[in-house]
Amino acid sequence: MNQIIFATGNEGKMREIRAILGDMEMEISSMKEAGLTLEIEENGTTFEENACIKARAVAAALAVQGKARECVVMSDDSGLEIDYLNGEPGVYSARYLGEETPFSDKSADLLRRLKDVPAEERSARFVCAIAAVFSDGETVVTRGAVDGRIAYELRGDNGFGYDPIFYLPEYDRTAAELTDEEKNRISHRSRALELMKEELKKRML
Repeated sequence: MNQIIFATGNEGKMREIRAILGDMEMEISSMKEAGLTLEIEENGTTFEENACIKARAVAAALAVQGKARECVVMSDDSGLEIDYLNGEPGVYSARYLGEETPFSDKSADLLRRLKDVPAEERSARFVCAIAAVFSDGETVVTRGAVDGRIAYELRGDNGFGYDPIFYLPEYDRTAAELTDEEKNRISHRSRALELMKEELKKRML
């Protein structure tokens, strides 16, 4: 096991993943960099189910090509849960208002829906599930979350997705106003990946 192939084409995610897993001394590639272009239907009802669907689809494609032997295939499914909106957009975070809709528009619509909601009722969390499919077919899933609340306006330009509207009271900043180092210490993806690192280390013993 000397390579991680991550089932994503999102460059923002890949920067975070490489920063967090960089000390594993494994080659880390996106599925595109591994030469795979797949249309994967994410029809799960939980973050964990969707992460497994994507990771298993990429692992199966690599197996067909005879490339799966030394790889671990990972995928994440992540999203924003807003309590006032009964957990929306949740597993549909990327597809909210349509996959091609810019996140600035998605975020603006959520702010509109929360326009008159007081701060104490704007609680929310980012959730991330990471699935790893090992060469023997075993699947391991980890989960990370970070709590905050929805801001009243978009703030910051360092980040992606819903970062500009996710306010972290302990920092008095949105996730998009954090430095990369700060975000990688506390993000939902960081927490899930740190747990996955422990699973990888067990495999290397």
